[in-house]
Amino acid sequence: MQELTELVESAQRDFAQAEQPAALEDAKARYIGKTGRITMLMKELGKLPAEERRARGQQINSAKQQIEAALNARREQLAEAALAKKLESEAIDVTLPGRLRSEGGIHPVMRTWMRIEEIFRSIGFDVADGPEIENDWFSFTSLGNPPDHPARSMQDTFYVDRNDDDGRPLPLRPHTSPMQVRYARTHEPPIKVIAPGRTYRVDSDATHSPMFHQVEGLWIGENVSFTDLKGVYSDFLRCFFETNDLVVRFRPSYFPFTEPSVEVDMMFTSGARKGKWLEISGAGEVHPNVVRNFGLDPEKYMGFAFGSGLERLTMLRYGIDDLRLFFEGDLRFLRQFN
Repeated sequence: MQELTELVESAQRDFAQAEQPAALEDAKARYIGKTGRITMLMKELGKLPAEERRARGQQINSAKQQIEAALNARREQLAEAALAKKLESEAIDVTLPGRLRSEGGIHPVMRTWMRIEEIFRSIGFDVADGPEIENDWFSFTSLGNPPDHPARSMQDTFYVDRNDDDGRPLPLRPHTSPMQVRYARTHEPPIKVIAPGRTYRVDSDATHSPMFHQVEGLWIGENVSFTDLKGVYSDFLRCFFETNDLVVRFRPSYFPFTEPSVEVDMMFTSGARKGKWLEISGAGEVHPNVVRNFGLDPEKYMGFAFGSGLERLTMLRYGIDDLRLFFEGDLRFLRQFN
């Protein structure tokens, strides 16, 4: 019995001296582990006569319970000490002044995006979205740019390291025109839709960026003419810039997916920008071959399409002369719009 009393006292001393949980578990192993002293005493019970075994077993169990109680008590002490240390290190000085979380704002290009959607929704246009990694057919061939067509050089773009089902590299879309085809192939005429989104071309200077934003517009029906294009786009510009003091002209041009094709220019008739023509969009009557790729009969359906850069519209609206400011993340610049 004296032996067990000394064993309990020894365990209590070792537990009390353990300053870390790992040291405490090492001390535990010496007493009640698989090869601990209490465990070995329990294994020796089988050698005792039957009349002594029960009494000895009760004594050993009592000693084991005292050791386990001391072990658990020390575990709680170490846990409380660790918690207190953590709370002390992470304490908040309530006397310090608070730090306000600044509010975010809407990027000027996104403001233009939202404004364009609002204007066109108000005249019955839907808004479509699509993949930025396109396949060759939707990006080029369906829009009048078959392989090796010289017009593809006008839309030089980036490619990912994967091929489409025809074995051609997958491009990052150079325009949002593929959404015209995707949308038209899944909807019945009349079709009125705009497709804003990110686009990619190999170009970078004060007025061009390798990544930029574009909005495509499409109206297809049985009696949609070039006159409708002039009316819709001219009215859009007046709504967007919130002024009637501008003139719009449609200058002949070339695009493989429209015929006839035009460049749309505008000129303010008052203010600091008075008297200067500014190219604002490309547009035209949708080419009959493109209408066929929509899955429609060009003898029955016709219409117009246009494409405008959101950055260019934003620069004109806010008087910004360097497109790169939109992507530099300078808060001094961005805060002006919020």
